[in-house]
Amino acid sequence: MTRIGILSDTHGRLLPKVLDFLGQTDEIWHAGDIGSLEVLEEIQKLKPLRAVYGNIDGTALRSHCPENLVFQVEELKVFMTHIGGYPGRYHPQSKKIIELEKPGLFVCGHSHILKVIYDKKYSLLHINPGAAGNYGLHHSITAVRLKIEGKEMKNLEVLDITR
Repeated sequence: MTRIGILSDTHGRLLPKVLDFLGQTDEIWHAGDIGSLEVLEEIQKLKPLRAVYGNIDGTALRSHCPENLVFQVEELKVFMTHIGGYPGRYHPQSKKIIELEKPGLFVCGHSHILKVIYDKKYSLLHINPGAAGNYGLHHSITAVRLKIEGKEMKNLEVLDITR
């Protein structure tokens, strides 16, 4: 069993409550718009990190993080990017990667809207963890935790802090 913490759109700021929530995991995934190398380094000090860059991330972050990540955790294939869309309305680049790689879990950010949707067409779980930072129009700061056992995803939890 692997405990995963997922966040996105920190825009250069990490709240202590978000760090506490993520601290109860084995690894952390950041789906872009990190905002600063300091945030990246702060997460890396806490837990092993997988991260992609987002549209606001400059050259320094882009030199540390790829645009897309496809990887495996236990028996589950994961695809993570920043601008990905959602079931029925995937970004064209994401749709191509989903069709090619056939992940069981697709993680993206960008919208600042927390969404967890099962996509029957592609047999995958789509997770957008919303926004973990203070910048943007969102009303809540959110992040997600879940457990992966083999190919199964279990015990999904949401951190939701009213701004």
